[in-house]
Amino acid sequence: MTSIKRVTSRIIFHIDMNSFYASVEQSYDPSLKGKAIAIAGNPKERRGILVTCSYEARAKGVYTTMSVWEAKRKCPELILLPPNFERYRIASQAMFEVLRSYTKQVEPVSIDEGYMDVTDIDGPMTALQIADDIQTRLLTELDLPCSIGIAPNKFLAKTASNLKKPMGITVLRRRDIDKILWPLPVLDMHGVGESTAKKLYSIGLQTIGDIAKAEEGLLKETLGKNGPRLKKRANGFDERAVDPDSVYDTKSVGNSTTLPSDESDLYELKKVFKSLTSKVANRLEAKRLAGPTVSIQIRDSDWKNSSRSQSFRNLIYEKDKIFEVAWTLFTKNWDGQPIRLLGVTVSNVVDRVDFTEQLSIYNFEEHAKVEPILNLVESLQQRFGKEMITRGQTQVRKPTYESKTSFSKDLLDDHKDRENK
Repeated sequence: MTSIKRVTSRIIFHIDMNSFYASVEQSYDPSLKGKAIAIAGNPKERRGILVTCSYEARAKGVYTTMSVWEAKRKCPELILLPPNFERYRIASQAMFEVLRSYTKQVEPVSIDEGYMDVTDIDGPMTALQIADDIQTRLLTELDLPCSIGIAPNKFLAKTASNLKKPMGITVLRRRDIDKILWPLPVLDMHGVGESTAKKLYSIGLQTIGDIAKAEEGLLKETLGKNGPRLKKRANGFDERAVDPDSVYDTKSVGNSTTLPSDESDLYELKKVFKSLTSKVANRLEAKRLAGPTVSIQIRDSDWKNSSRSQSFRNLIYEKDKIFEVAWTLFTKNWDGQPIRLLGVTVSNVVDRVDFTEQLSIYNFEEHAKVEPILNLVESLQQRFGKEMITRGQTQVRKPTYESKTSFSKDLLDDHKDRENK
């Protein structure tokens, strides 16, 4: 009972910038305000996908991830702009600086959203007044709109910020979830995608309330460990704390590409997989990471998405091994439908220096060769301290482009610089 009281007594904000990239462009060029605009990865090519779009564009049926050609068909007057990541990066820095002027308990989760724990803020303002002040400052100082969710935990705060856009401030208390949260369809629940939703539909669960009331055993049988977690959150419980340092955590490394044209030639698809796995391996190497799970993402010409994964006892980071697993997953599961998009990801990654490979009949000889060296290293560390000697190959991470995802390129380095000042 004590722990529940501690969790529910927090006041958590989720700040979600509204159509961030499009809003930044409208701020830089006021002539774009009130017009249907969209940011596309490559506006001139079929493979161009909308990264985001203004609310004026959304009113015409345009939405994020829509292809350029389809967006132009729905909205011929749509203004297409290439992304300007440096511009968005500067705006993100300014946004988070505003948030940190209220409290240091700010957790960035992407370039345009973050959590705040405002429980311990002293002063005369209520939580609603603080949220209104933040929203007003972001609009007047940066010319950027946002929505804010206020709740006793991160899940409910995230849910609340989605309930009123743009420029909404929504309070969601646990006592109100049966009226506000439970009637919503399962797809509206944070953490439920199309694949999970289909599994929930298959056992007769249509709304978030259905998840909240479902038998935990049935959910676990259908969704694994994610089932009980969803039930807990559907009932309004989430014990995750706002963690300003979580921005540094890397959980997966992946790469995907939209093909120039729908492809069904096996030779060409194999070339795409080799390119994707090479990029993933380069990033893993640059960050000195490895993971036990390889997954692939497939989107066919009918926009049907599917994914397959395989996990291993040992961690994987080498290009040839990643390709072998990814290609096997693809060839075993591909139904011959022309392919529009492919992706490869290695997940549950950890720093290679922190893991010990599982011994097997295939690698025990290798371990036997290095065991005397490891014993010597351990002996020296015990005598002189762990920082005095480390395994050389894990000493330095490459500060190269390969070490950066789009998230770290736009945001992570800025937060590191802030901490080092």
